[in-house]
Formats: sequence, structure tokens, C-alpha cells
Amino acid sequence: MTKIAEPFQFETALKKLEALVSNMENETLPLEESLSHFEQGVALIKACQKALIEAEQKVQVITQQQMQESKT
Repeated sequence: MTKIAEPFQFETALKKLEALVSNMENETLPLEESLSHFEQGVALIKACQKALIEAEQKVQVITQQQMQESKT
């Protein structure tokens, strides 16, 4: 059975990232687990950065459209 990917949720990813960081700061983890947390965190950061860039681009498009409409 093929698993359908859920849409990216920025706030959920940010909460997961915060939990990973907190876990790494507050617990003594084995090296392997710390590395796993770090890898997951890096992936979440990249995904969040991508989402923020896409949101910024959408805002720019909307702003440009509004400016063009106000000129006409």
C-alpha cells in the first residue's frame, strides 16, 4: 500500500524542531541518538526555510498584483 504524503505544516515542523532541541539540551543521549536528532533537525530546518521562501514569494506576487491593480 502506498502512503500518501501529508502536506507540509510549518507550525508542526517547528514544534518538532523545538522538541528535538529541548531533548538534546535536557537529556544525556547516546551519540547515535544525538546524531539522529541532529539529522532530523537539519531536515526540519531546511523544510521550514523552503516554506518561508515560498511564502515570501507568494507575498511578493500578491503585492505586485495589488500595485498593478491600483495603477489601473
